[in-house]
Amino acid sequence: MYRKYEYQYYLMLVPVLAFLLVFHIAPLFGIVIAFERFLPAKGIIQSEWVGLKYFRNLVSLPESWRIFRNTVIIAIEKIILGIVVPVFFSILLNELRSVHIKRTVQTIIYIPHFLSWVVLAAPIMNIFAYNGMLNNLTVWLGGERTLFLSSNRYFRGILIFTNEWKEFGFGTIVYLAAITGINPNLYEAAEIDGASRLQKIIYVTLPCMRAIIVLMLTRSLGNVLNAGFDQVFNLYSPAVYETADIIDTYVYRVGLLDLNYSLSTAMSLIKSFIGMTMILTSNYLSLKLADYRVF
Repeated sequence: MYRKYEYQYYLMLVPVLAFLLVFHIAPLFGIVIAFERFLPAKGIIQSEWVGLKYFRNLVSLPESWRIFRNTVIIAIEKIILGIVVPVFFSILLNELRSVHIKRTVQTIIYIPHFLSWVVLAAPIMNIFAYNGMLNNLTVWLGGERTLFLSSNRYFRGILIFTNEWKEFGFGTIVYLAAITGINPNLYEAAEIDGASRLQKIIYVTLPCMRAIIVLMLTRSLGNVLNAGFDQVFNLYSPAVYETADIIDTYVYRVGLLDLNYSLSTAMSLIKSFIGMTMILTSNYLSLKLADYRVF
């Protein structure tokens, strides 16, 4: 009986549905490019059908395995640190007695989350440059200058560190909210039993956070092949392709720079299939381990 009063809510969905249709659903027709020798002059319909040729090429290319390996390593390291660091920092914030200091720190660490890598790339490159702040500090301490951003030894670590610096504030807010939802009676009971602050963290805080930690971890499985295109693209160079080249940057170079649309589409399709599998797996694990599901 209230349907006639709800049409405004359905109208609010129209822009979102239009966005999904134009940018996510309609482009799915382009998947067939992965099975064709696509030529823009002929179009999708008239291009020569070659079947699984480009998928076989990807399997035979040595650089394909390197790219998959780099993507998985970078993504997994980001996922692990994306759990450990926010949990640790949220517990530290929760132990602060001053509400004013707590809110100030929350605001400061949360701000980088809203900044684009296009904006952050310049100061990061200046910090790690050959004549940058880090190298100047190293020389002042008696060391030698290093090409951090051109070294396969250091570049991957820089990616992980800077990504965690940018994103851990958001995770901290999530876990801090979970901590504030813990029943205070549990802490009072632990204090009566003579538990120290550290013991209350180990035996009360962390066990009560288990559900949200498991949930966030399982939800992250869907991003196991998303190593962060924006960050890598704005910071890397050909000198560090060996350790920093990921699927998205490879697809960009092959598809838009080398104009090999079929090969790049095949790579993207493989990534999408694996990502879909991981999302379904994470949804199943969320239901089993945290009693939560999205669909």
